[in-house]
Amino acid sequence: MSAKRALITGVTGQDGSYLARLLLKKGYEVHGVKRRSSSFNTGRIEDIYEDPHDPDPQMHLHFGDVTDATNIIRVVQEVQPHEVYNLAAQSHVQVSFETPEYTANADALGALRLLEAVRILKLEGHTRFFQASTSEMFGMVQETPQTETTPFYPRSPYAVAKLYAHWITVNYREAYNMHAACGIMFNHESPVRGETFVTRKITRGVAAIALGLADRLYLGNLDAQRDWGHAKEYARGMWMMLQQDVPQDFVLATGQVTSVRDFTRYVFEDAGIEIEFRGEGEDEKGYCTKTGKCLVEIDPRYFRPTEVDFLLGDASKAKAELGWEAETPVRELAREMLEADMASMKDGASWRTTRSRGSASMSPAMAEWLARRWCAGWETRIVKSSRHRARSTCANRRRFGGGFRKNARMR
Repeated sequence: MSAKRALITGVTGQDGSYLARLLLKKGYEVHGVKRRSSSFNTGRIEDIYEDPHDPDPQMHLHFGDVTDATNIIRVVQEVQPHEVYNLAAQSHVQVSFETPEYTANADALGALRLLEAVRILKLEGHTRFFQASTSEMFGMVQETPQTETTPFYPRSPYAVAKLYAHWITVNYREAYNMHAACGIMFNHESPVRGETFVTRKITRGVAAIALGLADRLYLGNLDAQRDWGHAKEYARGMWMMLQQDVPQDFVLATGQVTSVRDFTRYVFEDAGIEIEFRGEGEDEKGYCTKTGKCLVEIDPRYFRPTEVDFLLGDASKAKAELGWEAETPVRELAREMLEADMASMKDGASWRTTRSRGSASMSPAMAEWLARRWCAGWETRIVKSSRHRARSTCANRRRFGGGFRKNARMR
């Protein structure tokens, strides 16, 4: 019997990489859709990608984009997948306010294009479809905790676009008898979470402070409370939904809520730094109790135009019907993410003593700059003085909702 074929959009992202690993372990032939980029964007799946020249590879990548209908139809036609997982999205809430049209095109119409491809190719009886919905659709919550029947009240272009994708999936399920399911997933994180999301921003910022590579972490709304789980467990839930005989929608959540302030405190504690928050509103700051130094500061530019203050999910249905349950406590998740960032930054710092393998050696200044840029992941502009010292002027991407400051001059 031939292996099941799965098609994953957004395979190079956090969720896609965990899902691809899970499916490969289950014996699937995995096909991923990746956007063409002038720089490498496959870091999360480098260890599972197989050279197409290898005999019988089980992992395949296809160039594509959910904003290109003809491309999507071609890929679906070539792969003839048994399961489609639509994880592709412009998934940053703050960025969606700046790029609302693109967000709608990718997040809302992207799902429609995939569903239409399945329908046009007459694969309704062959292909099962999973749509990654989001707890952000609840927005200004109408009840607590939120379940599959809680009314939606989206508060961002991202959430509105995802709500369209959610309902169009339900509509195609009912109109064309497709096996299509939506996973309403609350926040899920991991060591490979994108660096511009608040949890990863915090763990990277604290790691940099602990290693002496930064002196301050800038955040937005510390009062925001979220239901944070581990992404690998949510990937398992996605797969479980498509194994059901009757397609349904499920909430995936931990049932526990944590504020941004508390998450920040947890990560500092795991780094061996105790902090105390003082002040209120925009004037609130986090201080090291040992040194009195300010380590956390509020930047109002990171506030959303319309904020979602509280999200808490109830995954009782998923537990009862799928046997799915979140397993990783938020403290353990925060520790895992911090340890991974500490390790990667220490490895990056080893560039300081690295020399090139060619005839000429890398200058200490350049090695230092490379190490710090690799650690921080910021856009950097180089200005060289007559003494060939490298000075980097870091343009912190403030629109992404937070960041951390480091010493600009490196010798």
